[in-house]
Amino acid sequence: MRLLRSTDLALRVLMRLAVAGESTPTTREVAADMDVPYTHAAKVVAELQHLGLLAARRGRGGGLALTEEGRKASVGAVVRTFEGDGDVVECEGATPCPLHSACRLRGALKRAQEAFFASLDPLTVADMVAAPTGPVLLGISRRP
Repeated sequence: MRLLRSTDLALRVLMRLAVAGESTPTTREVAADMDVPYTHAAKVVAELQHLGLLAARRGRGGGLALTEEGRKASVGAVVRTFEGDGDVVECEGATPCPLHSACRLRGALKRAQEAFFASLDPLTVADMVAAPTGPVLLGISRRP
């Protein structure tokens, strides 16, 4: 399974903010730290804020901060939210699969997808920044 770019970035933003301490990097700084376009980071940050996983303040002294809910968030739940609950394969598109009515693959792939998500459920954002990851994240920050 391959994650969407927005899912990958959402997880990296949460992890980056989990090690930020008292600093409140801006969306632009986080985008630079993650080497992604600002517009892409801004969309992901807006969704994370909407989910209550991070807080954003505008203006002088503003920036991004991980909420307590964000620190405790299940990685599986974040991935599910960003990935959606769509099928792994498209069986009913513009050219429907001729095996659709008798296919067992679709169900097997759906179960595999759920097993993937379930394996991420026990992990929290805080778990993901334990050593050695946290110190590496601190090292890539452009802001002290």
